[in-house]
Amino acid sequence: MRTDELDFDLPPDLIAQAPPPRRSDSRLLHYVRAGRDIHHRTFSDLPDLLRPSDVLVFNDSKVIPARFTLRKPTGGRIEGLFLSEPAAGQWLSLLRDLGPATEGTPLLFDADPNLRATIRSNRGQGEFLLDVSGEVPALALLERLGRMPLPPYIKRDKRRDDRDDLDRQRYQTVYADSPGAVAAPTAGLHFTPELLNRLDEAGIRRVMVTLHVGAGTFKPIASQTLEAHPMHPEGYSIPSAAAETLNRAKRDNQRIVAVGTTSARVLESHPADRPFVAGSGNTSIFIYPPYAWKHVGALITNFHLPRSTLIALVAAMTGLEEQRRIYREAIAQRYRFFSYGDATFVD
Repeated sequence: MRTDELDFDLPPDLIAQAPPPRRSDSRLLHYVRAGRDIHHRTFSDLPDLLRPSDVLVFNDSKVIPARFTLRKPTGGRIEGLFLSEPAAGQWLSLLRDLGPATEGTPLLFDADPNLRATIRSNRGQGEFLLDVSGEVPALALLERLGRMPLPPYIKRDKRRDDRDDLDRQRYQTVYADSPGAVAAPTAGLHFTPELLNRLDEAGIRRVMVTLHVGAGTFKPIASQTLEAHPMHPEGYSIPSAAAETLNRAKRDNQRIVAVGTTSARVLESHPADRPFVAGSGNTSIFIYPPYAWKHVGALITNFHLPRSTLIALVAAMTGLEEQRRIYREAIAQRYRFFSYGDATFVD
């Protein structure tokens, strides 16, 4: 499949720069595959569109304030994105605008000049391993000096903290519980405690899995074909309670609804002919047309970037021509796109 088949033209003013005042006030494009029908609703309508026997699978990954800035000895500014802490005091990070640098080069944190980072090694493709002074764990330090890792199409004034305070609340699901993501599982941003209570009252079961969204999530596919694109691995886990509920749903022929592409990838990483088991692992599954879905029967997701692995997954659920028609309709109806945008329910 050619990558350019996932292209579309989007007016820049449809890229959402901020969330709606209330999460569940987002719009919801409801696509019914059986009749290829499109309905325009609000996200708060979702409980009325689901079946009482549905099982919703959420990703409880929690976004960490992973963006930070450093200063070179010359005073130049470096943009950083924390990826992981392989060992105490070691930060694997993406660094931008670093320029020529060698092992041992000292850097200072912009938000705390008393905190020093030293380049330990260059991993290539912009990844560096840093030695960070002090004995405070990375996540604790980032809570104090980091910023939320918004994707580049959301513009923020780095000199103002008020928007970061908003993003710490809204670029996070209300059920986020497991810290480690550097991007939000955005389909879940529309849920409120009240909406979750309505699902419970309707008898619709919900389970949690975890997949920490990595830095490659928003990266466009650079290869000419999808088959040539290497997927970045991401860690995931399935608790025992979730495995039991999923196995019961499969046994009773009940529909499994993935809340977001991350939940879908966790589920589809599991073999079709074996029961779900509790545990953790890594997945680099890349879902694109034509794909035979093993577990996921319906999908709730946002509107995604052209040429991205995420829009390829949607096309695998709807078919490529229908995905194009859905997006044309969404643009015509002026839906809001990407992370802080509106949602789609592929039924």
